[in-house]
Amino acid sequence: MSPSIESSPRSRQSLWTDGLGRAAVRSAQVLLILALACITAYGLLQIQLLVIPVLIAVILAAAIGPFVNLLRRRGVPGALATGLAFLSILLLLAAVFSVIVLSVRSQWNELVAAAAQGLEELEAFLLTGPLPIDQQQLAQAREGIVDFATSAQARSGALTGLSVATEFLTGAGLMAVILFFFLKDGAKIWNFLLRPFHGPREAKLRRMGTRTMEVLGGYVRGTAVVALVDTVAIGTALLIMQVPLAVPLAMIVFMGAFIPLVGATVAGILAALVALVANGPVIALIVAAVVIAVNQLEGDLLQPVVMGKSLQLHALVILMALTAGTILSGIIGAVLAVPLAAVAWTAIQVWTAEEPGFEPMNPDLSPAGSRPT
Repeated sequence: MSPSIESSPRSRQSLWTDGLGRAAVRSAQVLLILALACITAYGLLQIQLLVIPVLIAVILAAAIGPFVNLLRRRGVPGALATGLAFLSILLLLAAVFSVIVLSVRSQWNELVAAAAQGLEELEAFLLTGPLPIDQQQLAQAREGIVDFATSAQARSGALTGLSVATEFLTGAGLMAVILFFFLKDGAKIWNFLLRPFHGPREAKLRRMGTRTMEVLGGYVRGTAVVALVDTVAIGTALLIMQVPLAVPLAMIVFMGAFIPLVGATVAGILAALVALVANGPVIALIVAAVVIAVNQLEGDLLQPVVMGKSLQLHALVILMALTAGTILSGIIGAVLAVPLAAVAWTAIQVWTAEEPGFEPMNPDLSPAGSRPT
C-alpha cells in the first residue's frame, strides 16, 4: 500500500486534533450556543405578556416566601397562610402604586415644567461658563434626544394607547394568579420540574433552586429597604429646604432605587433641577450634595448590611445587564435585569461548585427531596 494512501486518514484526522482544529470546533460550539440564545430570546420577546408576569411573580414569591413559612410555623394552616400573604402583598403593591401615581400625577405638569426650565438654565450656564461649549453643539445634542424620543422605536415602547393599558391590566391579573399558585404550590411545581433528574444532579438542582430563591428574596427585600431609606432621606431634605414638588420627587427617588446605579442618580438630577429653578443655585447644590451623600451611604453601608450576599455582581456587570434589559424590554427590562443576572450567576456558582464530603441527597428520606409518585 502506498504511503500517501496510508497517511490520508491520519492527515484528515489531524485537521481536527491540532490547535487550529480544536479552536474551530470550539468556535462552532460557541456560535451554536449564541444562535440558540438569540433564538430563545427572540421567542421569549414574542410572548412578553406571559414571560414578564411570570418573572415578576417568581421574584415576589421569593420575597414573601419566608412570611408564608413563618405563618405556617406558627400553626396557621397552609391555605390560610398563603391567602394572608397573597392579600398582604397585593394590598402593599396597590398602596405603593396608588401613592406614587397620585402624588406624581397631581403635580406632573409642574414637575415637567420645572425640569424643562432647569434644563434651560443649565444650558445657559454651559454657554456662559468656562467649558468650551457653543450653541451648535447643544442644539445637536438636543436634536438627537428629540429624534430618539420621537422615533418609531420610542413611540412603540411608550406607555400610551388603549392596547398598552389593556396589556398592562392583563399582565397584572395574570401575575396575581401566577403569584397565588407559586405561593400555594411552589414546592409541588418545583418537584414536578425535577422529576426527570436523579441522584447528585437532582441534589445540585435543588440547592440551585434554594439558593436562587434566597438571592431573589434578599435582593427584593433589601432593595425595598434601601429605596425607603433613600426616599425618606432625600424627601426630608427637600421638605426642609422647601423645594416644591418634594413628595413627587421623593416618589420618583423610590421608583428609581429599583434600577441600580442609574435610577437614584437620575432622580437626584431631576430633584436638583427643580431646586435650581425654584430655589436658586445654592439650594440646588445642597440638594445635589444630599443626593451624593445618600448614594454613598447606600453603596458603602446600606447595601452591604441589608442585602448581604444577595447581589455579588461587579458594577460593570450590573451596567451591562441594565443596558441589555433596557434594550430588550424598556423600563421593565431594566428593573428585572439585575436580579435575573444575580440569579444566573448564583446558578452558575452552585452548579460548578465542588463541595468536599458532599453526599447525594436521598430523595426517599429527605423532606426537601421528596418526589411525588
